Amino acid sequence: MGAIKGYVLSVASPVDADEMTLSYCFQKDKSALELIRKSKASVIICSDEMKFGEEDYRDKTLILVANPKLVLTRAMQTFFQDKAEFGIDPTAVIDKYARIHPEVCIGPNCYIGKCRIGKGTIIHGNVYVYSGVKIGERVVVHAGTVIGAPGMEFAKNESGQFEDMPHISSVVIEDDVWIGSNVSIMRGVFSDTVIGQGTKLGHLCSIGHQTVVGQHCLIITRSVIGGSCRIGDHARISMTACIRDGISIGNNAIIGMGSLVTKSIDDGMLAYGVPAKVIKKVE
Repeated sequence: MGAIKGYVLSVASPVDADEMTLSYCFQKDKSALELIRKSKASVIICSDEMKFGEEDYRDKTLILVANPKLVLTRAMQTFFQDKAEFGIDPTAVIDKYARIHPEVCIGPNCYIGKCRIGKGTIIHGNVYVYSGVKIGERVVVHAGTVIGAPGMEFAKNESGQFEDMPHISSVVIEDDVWIGSNVSIMRGVFSDTVIGQGTKLGHLCSIGHQTVVGQHCLIITRSVIGGSCRIGDHARISMTACIRDGISIGNNAIIGMGSLVTKSIDDGMLAYGVPAKVIKKVE
């Protein structure tokens, strides 16, 4: 459909695009069609549910696909993303007993304790990983994150003072996890804190000790999850949500933005509010 007259050198929104740009449109309504017509982009990825006339693609190439966002993501991964160079920055401090695959990237000023780190993992600068942590393959950890610090678990003694309860377990980060900047993931007291395969943790999140997060979850920026929680597979925790310790969130459940969750939420339910209430079944 159409012909590319030159090179595509960058990616931009339809509004900001020029003739050397790959662009996109995720919507399918009439406003989307008008947006595409007005765009100066030479190539636009858009939904195959949209209908176009010949005049719409006379001066541009339209790539019609079922999932425009996914196709754009893969195009950017292939053509517009800098590839990490494996190696350990000389300013990083690595415990001599750490087991680190040779194909990893560890950035400046990191501290890596007696840990295990798998192939293809990228750890950006100023990350602190406590001893005992296990990190899988193709994990990305952004700057300033701390993995494996003890949580807040204390016992009050006869004098009314708090005594630290030792956290004798650790943290397991499974394959393909993405961890944003300045995230805190606390080690377990009696069993490991676990972040399941493919899960994404947004910037400034806090994951309490002994919590188990399932596979392919989205936990968005500034969310706080208390200790000993259970988060099911494919759950979504929206930004600034707070989940009380010991709570369970079911598979495919969604917690709305800014919610305070004080009761467990069943599989596939949408809940939000302060305190959070179940609104409906997720379709």
